[in-house]
Amino acid sequence: MTNAMWMQGVEWLAAASADPRACKREWDHGEGVALLEAGRYWDVLSVPERLGLLTLDLLWRPPLPVPGPTLVDSAAGRVGFFLPPDPSGGWIGSGLRCATKGAWVAVPPPYRPARYLEWLVPPDGSGALHAPGTLELALREANGTLSVLAPMPGE
Repeated sequence: MTNAMWMQGVEWLAAASADPRACKREWDHGEGVALLEAGRYWDVLSVPERLGLLTLDLLWRPPLPVPGPTLVDSAAGRVGFFLPPDPSGGWIGSGLRCATKGAWVAVPPPYRPARYLEWLVPPDGSGALHAPGTLELALREANGTLSVLAPMPGE
């Protein structure tokens, strides 16, 4: 990712903050993580890490567009997919969590990891997000694959 894209990604992410300047200072001089409110520019669908990583692999297949911003939290074992805001919060499934209006999401800057958070697909500043329908299909396919691969009790 070029420096210009990083800067555009920084501006795009920081715009979700009540104080974008303070957000950028925190990234540069603080703990390297900012708390941003979901529901205004984006929501975050968080899934278990194994499901999320397989889903992201499926989303990289042609002719699909480049996946939207995707964050991994290695401490919690979760992957977060950034989606357009959905006031209904219509994501249902075992282990799925949706951060929408009123929820806060810890994010590092797009140009480096911070502690246990790292961008798998950093925001490029264009505002591109995951398409909900495409993400849902990939999640279903990944879940089906994992259910076939899961060891049976006693194996």
